[in-house]
Amino acid sequence: MSEHADVLFTNARLATMADGVGDEGYGIVDDGAVAVRDGRIVWAGPRQEAPAAVREHDCGGLWLTPGLVDCHTHIVHAGNRSDEWEARLNGASYEDIARQGGGIMSTVRATRAASEEELLRQSSPRIAALLAEGVTTLEIKSGYGLDLAAEAKMLRVARRVGMVFPVNVATTFLGAHALPPEFAGRADEYIVELCERMLPALAQEGLVDAVDAFCERIGFTHAQTAMVFEAARQFGLPVKLHAEQLSDQGGAALVADYGGLSADHLEYLSREGAAAMARAGTVAVLLPGAYYFLRETTPPPLALLRELGVPLALATDCNPGTSPMTSLLLALNMACTLWRMTPLEALRGVTVNAARALGRADIGSIEPGKRADLALWDIARPADLAYAIGANPCRLVVNGGVPRAPRVSLTV
Repeated sequence: MSEHADVLFTNARLATMADGVGDEGYGIVDDGAVAVRDGRIVWAGPRQEAPAAVREHDCGGLWLTPGLVDCHTHIVHAGNRSDEWEARLNGASYEDIARQGGGIMSTVRATRAASEEELLRQSSPRIAALLAEGVTTLEIKSGYGLDLAAEAKMLRVARRVGMVFPVNVATTFLGAHALPPEFAGRADEYIVELCERMLPALAQEGLVDAVDAFCERIGFTHAQTAMVFEAARQFGLPVKLHAEQLSDQGGAALVADYGGLSADHLEYLSREGAAAMARAGTVAVLLPGAYYFLRETTPPPLALLRELGVPLALATDCNPGTSPMTSLLLALNMACTLWRMTPLEALRGVTVNAARALGRADIGSIEPGKRADLALWDIARPADLAYAIGANPCRLVVNGGVPRAPRVSLTV
């Protein structure tokens, strides 16, 4: 290097998650260092070969990984549905709750009624919990507004999250999440409204990084989802999809046909759908929180995904109805325990593969040229991140080269 680095993170055990580094898949450098300049990694490797730096940060022999990436959340919303959860445990059916105005529409009502300030205030504790566990990039979906004004409000709040908290935010427009009550019985008309009015306005305001939909018997059809993807294509926006969560609707193959970033959930994924994903390079985002919370019994076909070489990512799916989870480390443990993912697969699933699921080549591993987003852990080995239930061994987080304590202020 012709110039000194701004800072050298030294005396660290590196799990770089970079291909070709080390021999265990984690990209391990036992006595390593990471040099940062202008918020980017400019060098990573053995400490004795480290370049000069203006200042050094001694990592105390702890493990340094890429910052974690939660690539599927509905974390910005208002309201709480613990009452419905309790009612179900006491014998009420989903139909009973829906007839009483519950379900997703209760969240829609609460989110529509909340101001931007109130929406940010309610969402902040959930976001802070993730950031305390080393999360440095967060995807935030809309989908609880279901009209232009409320969807725009959600996405503006998502953008504000990235301004008031030390986290990168990727926004996803999920207008095709459910059918709003004012369009009851007119799903095709709602999709036209979404494609011709909502998405153009939101894209023009610069609020949308990607477009998602819920392709399912209780969501939107294959044909309606294709209309949404065509509209996204007109604005040059990448697509992703809630696919094959409750049944096989051919959604995974559809999103792969559009070169989609990811297909998410996938409990009922077919071989044909998985093969289409493999050909397209579409990431499988697996969501153990929803699987656990809904007490599902059909796991995603991990053996098939491995066989075909489909990249595996993990996320919290933080949402009020089916995965009220604000711990990405818990998602690692669930995936390993419930589905027998390996700890290596799980950690890759919240670093390099989660970054890929967001279309982000500049994060997810410790390599020159990437953002200096890092997390420092007091652990014996990388597998510990998936091993301990309820533990948080994060000791330091680095956002764009700037160190911070894991816990962040909730003052917004």
